[in-house]
Amino acid sequence: MSIFIDRSTQLVVQGITGRDGGFHAKQMMEYGTNVVAGVTPGKGGQKFEGKVPVFHTVADAIRETGANASVIYVPPAGAASAVMEAADAGIKFIVCITEGVPVMDMTRVMPYVRSKGARLLGPNCPGLITPGESKVGIIPGNICAPGRVGLVSRSGTLTYEVVHHLTKNGIGQSTCVGIGGDPIIGTNFIDCLRAFQDDPATDAIVMLGEIGGTDEQQAAEFVAEHVTKPVVGFIAGQTAPKGRRMGHAGAIISGSSGTAEEKMQAFEAAGIRVMKRPVDVVELVGGKA
Repeated sequence: MSIFIDRSTQLVVQGITGRDGGFHAKQMMEYGTNVVAGVTPGKGGQKFEGKVPVFHTVADAIRETGANASVIYVPPAGAASAVMEAADAGIKFIVCITEGVPVMDMTRVMPYVRSKGARLLGPNCPGLITPGESKVGIIPGNICAPGRVGLVSRSGTLTYEVVHHLTKNGIGQSTCVGIGGDPIIGTNFIDCLRAFQDDPATDAIVMLGEIGGTDEQQAAEFVAEHVTKPVVGFIAGQTAPKGRRMGHAGAIISGSSGTAEEKMQAFEAAGIRVMKRPVDVVELVGGKA
């Protein structure tokens, strides 16, 4: 098993005829993801790579192909509308890769997505991968390997580094999820922790956080109360100066609540083993794969 995606995922790519959408659609197809449709308004009737039908709307794509998941490679100005279109059409799992989606747009998107009973991953995230089964987004498939360690991260590049260390040392992954670091996101740490806790194919969990906000502290409380599987954690930005935004829009320290020190203390209090460096994941996971 896995969380959120597997071999049964039938994916529609919104923005498939664009530069990024086309490149990553091809990568996902080569990995083995079941890409059943693409959507670009005004370009319906085309065939991507000679075989994937392109439709004007997500509703058309679902009606003709039975797609049950969507990934969005649409410029920031249109990303919110693309998410709401997918939710309105009946897609229950939506992944938005787009970076730079206005926060005000997300304040409209999230209530709408919830009202439709859908789950959004992102925006500004690398997506997710269930190694050997399906990948949705931009996580490189060649650094992943099937196994029993679940991973959830706010940082895309940090995800790649930690997954590389795990795979190189023979520790495979059940599912790797990048939730994104924007101030408003769809799926958070707790959502993923709950899913990994309930997944019989996951034996241990790696959680990669960063400075800013209180998501990691809330996740630590959830781990202490509800997670019985071993959890390993890391906080990026341990040397960041206060008041300076570091990379992600959400990665800014305000007072003491967003500091790396405060987050690591919350991890330790919850029984989460803390990595000092990303490579420490190999030793701390302890061969649970």
